[in-house]
Amino acid sequence: MFKKDLDLEIRWGKLLSGLAGLFQKKPTDLNAVLFIIGVQELGKGNRVFTKEEKQDLMHIAVCKILSLSGFYSLEFIDQDGWPHWTLVNELPHLNAAEQEKMLKLHVLEYFEREFETQIN
Repeated sequence: MFKKDLDLEIRWGKLLSGLAGLFQKKPTDLNAVLFIIGVQELGKGNRVFTKEEKQDLMHIAVCKILSLSGFYSLEFIDQDGWPHWTLVNELPHLNAAEQEKMLKLHVLEYFEREFETQIN
């Protein structure tokens, strides 16, 4: 494993531990963290979501975190309070491992920016 990858995994582990402290349950994977971000961005608090809403929340999270690098832009918020995003720059073609790494890096940046938390 490369040093950069090891550093990423250490930072990722610290984030998961920090989130466990907030939620009394440690998120198990990237999808769980994306769900948390989606709920945060929706701003309606934690409630019971349908399967479709959970998918939408994860989409909101991906758009939000990738907006940090200019891939997406918030288009509007609908009458129910759900944000809608527009792809403004094509995403790079990456394999599954590279996609996960890219998303993790953006998630870490999201938490550092949005909550002014240093995660290193």
